[in-house]
Amino acid sequence: MRDLDIKTRGFQLLSMAMRYGMTCVCDSMTRTGIRSIREVITMKYAEEGMQYHIGLREGDVGRYVILPGDPKRCRKIAEYFDDAHFVADNREFVTYTGVLDGEKVSVTSTGIGGPSTAIAVEELAQIGADTFIRVGTCGGMQICVQSGDCVIATGSIRMEGTSREYAPIEFPAVADYQVVSALVQAARELEFPFHVGVAQSKDSFYGQHSPEKSPVGYELMAKWEAWKKLGCLASEMEGAALFTVGAALGVRCGAVFLTMANQEREKKGLPNPVVHDTDRAIQTAVKAIRLLIASQREEGKRR
Repeated sequence: MRDLDIKTRGFQLLSMAMRYGMTCVCDSMTRTGIRSIREVITMKYAEEGMQYHIGLREGDVGRYVILPGDPKRCRKIAEYFDDAHFVADNREFVTYTGVLDGEKVSVTSTGIGGPSTAIAVEELAQIGADTFIRVGTCGGMQICVQSGDCVIATGSIRMEGTSREYAPIEFPAVADYQVVSALVQAARELEFPFHVGVAQSKDSFYGQHSPEKSPVGYELMAKWEAWKKLGCLASEMEGAALFTVGAALGVRCGAVFLTMANQEREKKGLPNPVVHDTDRAIQTAVKAIRLLIASQREEGKRR
């Protein structure tokens, strides 16, 4: 009966929060015996131990997780694991778990963009994951970034909205140094063409590709030119949210992108085939995780 009362009161508290603000809510929580808003939210959204959006519990994933956007890529990535098995499929979030070098690892899709990426990282971190590598596609911005090249992001331009709910805009969205180092070493050992540097994160795909159609197209085009002059390598849609959420949660994050094409090369009449195969980025991420596992074990021996 108390659980039902808490749920009912929870709806009332959330309504009060929107209408009157948190002071009133906190006072009411004290009188009701509810310890925190988290208790209300947990009661409201998910059964005990289950993460609401990704449909996973503690023990379902390893500490290392690869994050593709496309759910269809999960099975392909899982083929690089030993003893891989399907775990869950809920909304855009598909998860497989397996083993690399004796360590439990997972792959979970995030869908497109910062909001769903933030949800995935938040909920995966709740059940024990602490190292994330985003694998996806990007569009090149510098002439030297060609179709099929990998881009390893050291940081992302926060031209999106999700990261603003985790950190002031002055805070930089940067990848974890250890993860970046492992990705660079992996790409080098695999002899893949790659670039290391800053990427741009955006919310609108067509804001990049058809900015002239937007009422704020003048701003989009001016900033695009600024990012190019500042040496930005590529444009994508998840990195800034991933890195900022990772900083807020205290987990390690990195990203490696496969360059599909480069509109700047197209403008200059340079070769610019469209490449859809993300296998180079996937292999780089898998090898980087192996390197991180080895480094973790070596560090454990020294302690």
